[in-house]
Amino acid sequence: MASVQNTMNWRLMEAADLASVIDMAAVIHTDFHEDDIVYHERLSLYGKGCLVLEGAGNGLFGYAITHPWRLYTMPALNSELGQLPEEPTTYYLHDIALLPQSRGTGAAGRIVSILAGHAAESGFETMSLVAVNGSSGFWQKQGFTIVDRPDLEAKLRTYSDDARFMLRQLR
Repeated sequence: MASVQNTMNWRLMEAADLASVIDMAAVIHTDFHEDDIVYHERLSLYGKGCLVLEGAGNGLFGYAITHPWRLYTMPALNSELGQLPEEPTTYYLHDIALLPQSRGTGAAGRIVSILAGHAAESGFETMSLVAVNGSSGFWQKQGFTIVDRPDLEAKLRTYSDDARFMLRQLR
């Protein structure tokens, strides 16, 4: 795996990457479909928070879509944002997805570190996300904690029965 890891690098997403990102999402997130417009809009609203995992000459192997948002809220799945909040209070990780061949290479931990650095440099005190598919253990290893708030339960259920809102302090 070390040789695979050394040939994969995270870089900012470009409009030309969107077709590949949408294709990856269809393979990775069979239970969490989002329309193409969601990916296009996130890139246009906050390109600094959209990255792809590129293999040297081998195409794309993952992506991350993130943006400023409001703490203790989460956008509805498969929905357009319209605009980012004027006064965001958290850095939201909308989606980090890796194709199977890039898992176990450390790419997920690297992107979380990259995003935490970006969020802190941008003045955010927290990062937040919705963990699905039993991924809360991974996120806990990345410094996130589960936040149990009754006011979030109904919205979390629209993601999945095991969806958990998670938060990481940056300062």
